[in-house]
Amino acid sequence: MTEPRPRTDVLPATGASIIETRGLSKVYQSASAPIEALADISIDVRPGEIVAFLGPSGCGKSTLLEILAGLISPTSGEVTIDGQPPRPRAEVGLMFQQALLFPWRTVLANVLLPAELREKTDRDWKARAHELIAMVGLEGWAEKYHWELSGGMQQRVALARVLLLDPEILLLDEPFGALDEMTRETLDLEMMRIASDAGKTVVLVTHNVYEAALMCDRIFVFTPRPGRIVGVVEIDEPQPRGLAFSTTTEFGERVAQVRGLLSGDSDE
Repeated sequence: MTEPRPRTDVLPATGASIIETRGLSKVYQSASAPIEALADISIDVRPGEIVAFLGPSGCGKSTLLEILAGLISPTSGEVTIDGQPPRPRAEVGLMFQQALLFPWRTVLANVLLPAELREKTDRDWKARAHELIAMVGLEGWAEKYHWELSGGMQQRVALARVLLLDPEILLLDEPFGALDEMTRETLDLEMMRIASDAGKTVVLVTHNVYEAALMCDRIFVFTPRPGRIVGVVEIDEPQPRGLAFSTTTEFGERVAQVRGLLSGDSDE
């Protein structure tokens, strides 16, 4: 049987897109010379899809995520989120590698922060926060402070906080990268389950090929700076997946395809 080959086009075969970029580039001006972070990025992400931006350090993955979040603007090209220009809004949740909890606030108060900042009074947000705290495995910890929590527990709080306003899209910038391998795998599986159950669209920035192959439906592989998409690897295994998927031939083949694109050894 012929081994499936990675796609090198960047457009989905079917379905409307919730995230689109066309010919996007980003250049930073510096005192010595301009720094080209991204070049000619054209992608489409379908609703409910989990995708990864994967590539070497400095290739512009996080820059692209910040553009999608509306935190910075591209130098050229087009980008839309659900048909609109990107901007910070409740429908898009952003989670970073560090939990960024406020030390003077309890777990519950940290989770409630998005509703407070947006002055939302349309529902009982405390009840919603308690539901999320329980959902991420921290029931009974609502009144604890961040120094009473392990690193993995702090990231669970950050996950509950980003889910509070029920965003349609989750943008994750290596959210579990600083954790030990076992905790990281546990939270990867939890994120997959939450996203699948709620039908959320997820964009994950990662350096970890195995994490991307375990969690994602498609992996956009970036070149070194300036970041360009050298290929896209599709993974057909239904969501959510368990760790058993990482022992399958399908998983091994997709990891090999990604590594081939990263090293330039792909046949495509």
